[in-house]
Amino acid sequence: MKHQDLKKEALELLKKMIETQSFSSEEEGTALLIESWFNNHEIPFKRDHHNIWATNKYFEKGKPTLLLNSHHDTVQPNKAYTKDPFKAVVEDGKLYGLGSNDAGGCLVSLIATFTHFYNQKDLKYNLVIVASAEEESSGPNGLNSMLDIIPHIDVAIVGEPTLMNLAVAEKGLVVFDAKIKGTPGHAAHPNDNNSIYNSIEVLKWFQDFKFEKSSEALGDVKMTVTQIKAGVQHNAVPSEVELVIDVRVNDKYSNQEIAEMLKEQSPCDEIIARGLRLNSSSIPVEHELVQAGIAMGRTTYGSPTLSDQACLSCPSLKLGPGDSTRSHSADEFIYLEEIEEGIDIYINLLTSIF
Repeated sequence: MKHQDLKKEALELLKKMIETQSFSSEEEGTALLIESWFNNHEIPFKRDHHNIWATNKYFEKGKPTLLLNSHHDTVQPNKAYTKDPFKAVVEDGKLYGLGSNDAGGCLVSLIATFTHFYNQKDLKYNLVIVASAEEESSGPNGLNSMLDIIPHIDVAIVGEPTLMNLAVAEKGLVVFDAKIKGTPGHAAHPNDNNSIYNSIEVLKWFQDFKFEKSSEALGDVKMTVTQIKAGVQHNAVPSEVELVIDVRVNDKYSNQEIAEMLKEQSPCDEIIARGLRLNSSSIPVEHELVQAGIAMGRTTYGSPTLSDQACLSCPSLKLGPGDSTRSHSADEFIYLEEIEEGIDIYINLLTSIF
């Protein structure tokens, strides 16, 4: 099938996806649209929950397997939208709509790329595509739930908006719940152990703390207090202050190491990680996928934002049309030419290693 025809069909699929609500865990409608694409192209597929996946026609055991993945769920639209988030509108070369940039443009470009290679024989890699759900919520029925179902993966391309540059590393995430305790009492009485006042020193510690190991690709670990909660009424000193701490982990630390460090060193009375599974990820710059991208003039960088790469243990490259700074923004959009370029680059990149 000609590239230009694939591009037109990919754009039409994206428009339909924008106009179909697909919040995390509510992706039934967009899953049906993706199924229709595969049916129309006579590509057998399977479905698990709202995840749609397929392998290339000439899949051969013994060959390394390359995963193509992006997601079809979206966040909920924010209140600053001036356009209908569920209306696909093209203006001045931009396609507006919720999920257009994150990550509908990436997904339809990868689906078009997979379709291009589906019937080809003697590829160096097997191909598996997963159009996954629940990425935005890191839910239990997303790509993470598919890894024991799909064939073993040796390397992956994860479609997220990178301006088609090569994100060769991505920070992991650990979220902590912490408590600072004190003596509860009436506000009218003396109290030398006010939990809110105790939190001043603790907050200062989090503000000033530096993790020693810096990464060439990802820079420093970034730790941020993002939520604070205390008290229920004006005349009562609370017994504790609750904090939420967001830690973006570089590839020099495991999530477990970060959790142990904060448990041992932080001045909190209690600090507990919500989970340790969202690890940092990377691919060696020497990998042929990266080298092929560099040869095509694409630049490499480390990404501070989280994606489904976090649940992969194999080398993975984040690469896709669109711009990450537009993700989750009001009046989200992607340029039409970004989708066309994305399909071309994906196809040329894989052709160069096949």
